[in-house]
Amino acid sequence: MRSLDALAFPAELGSDFRKIWPASIISNLGDGALLAAGPLLVASITTEPAAVGAAAFVQQLPWLLFALFNGVLVDRFDRRLMIVAADTFRAIVLAGLGIAVLLGAAPLWAVYVTLFLLGTAETLADNASGALLVSAVPKEHLGKANARLFASGTVLQQLGGPPLGALLFAAGAGIPLVFDAVTFAAAAALIARVAVRPPQPDHAARAALLHEVRDGVRWLWKHAGVRTLALSILVMNITFCAAFATWVLFARERLGLTETQFGLLVSVGAVGGVLGMPTYHFLEPRVGSVTLLRVGLVVETTVHLILALTRSPWVVAVTMAVFGVHAVMWGIVSTTTRQLVTPDNLMGRVNSVYLLASVGGAAVGSALGGVLAQRFGLAAPFAIAFVAMVVMTLTAWRPLQNVAVRRVSATD
Repeated sequence: MRSLDALAFPAELGSDFRKIWPASIISNLGDGALLAAGPLLVASITTEPAAVGAAAFVQQLPWLLFALFNGVLVDRFDRRLMIVAADTFRAIVLAGLGIAVLLGAAPLWAVYVTLFLLGTAETLADNASGALLVSAVPKEHLGKANARLFASGTVLQQLGGPPLGALLFAAGAGIPLVFDAVTFAAAAALIARVAVRPPQPDHAARAALLHEVRDGVRWLWKHAGVRTLALSILVMNITFCAAFATWVLFARERLGLTETQFGLLVSVGAVGGVLGMPTYHFLEPRVGSVTLLRVGLVVETTVHLILALTRSPWVVAVTMAVFGVHAVMWGIVSTTTRQLVTPDNLMGRVNSVYLLASVGGAAVGSALGGVLAQRFGLAAPFAIAFVAMVVMTLTAWRPLQNVAVRRVSATD
């Protein structure tokens, strides 16, 4: 009988995965706590829907400003050191805001500045993390590694972290911020021990910064499968984040939830996310990646319709659990596809274009969502997102056939 350690860290994933995955687990727990505590902090300062939505936009804005250029940096420099630097910076920034909140000296503008700085560091860390994984894990096992990362990230960021964040917030509004700072510091220490070094680019062959950015954009646009995924996630995140930008107010005013219940609601999607990894391993060899993606579009469209119509917390909870299964499976398929087909010397730049579409779309959606909710009501963004996703699903259905990913064994 195989040991739990062997099941969690199969030898084929490499020794560095034993450091990369725990670092992800630790930081995701802290981020999960902040996922509930952050909106509660903003809502404790202002109840204006536009101001609450602006907080999410400010954190995502750096993706619009810096994502493409940071992709060049990821391809030029040591990805491991970039993650360590970014995580250390985030630890310092979060600790500073947490102490300020505990001392009662954190106005809304200070929260916005902190979120912008966190988002800036995130553009480097997230891109470099994906590229580092490709260097640390054999390509034939990337699906297995990504499945573990997505599953643990979902459990801790959405299931374990939010209730913890809500409880810590109730004890002191700045405590979840300090807790997240500690998790980033621990993650940085683990990544610093990663031994793998990606192939170094030919410094003499470097082009001008804008030319290198253009190379990444051109490669993604010419690859039909990755292009379809990038355009899909752009629209999906605009609609999703527009709808969920004022989620904390939706839960409080439309569903009648308390702060602790809001933390539980944030985490309920992870119940489905936990099932996302085994569901992916079971279904992908049988129905294929294209079918999983198409069904995912239908699920996401239906989620928006249900949330636009219901006021029942129980209906919302079940809906978000189903969404969690879809979100994890979509993430595994799209991430593994990009990693398998992208040349290593372009990994950072291609990832940056995709992440610009993903998180940049989220930034646009967050900005729109607060305005729409303030003008038309808290349910309006979900109704608008439903209509947009119907159009998106019909448009992307046929082009998704260009997406293909190596099939994994059902026993992986």
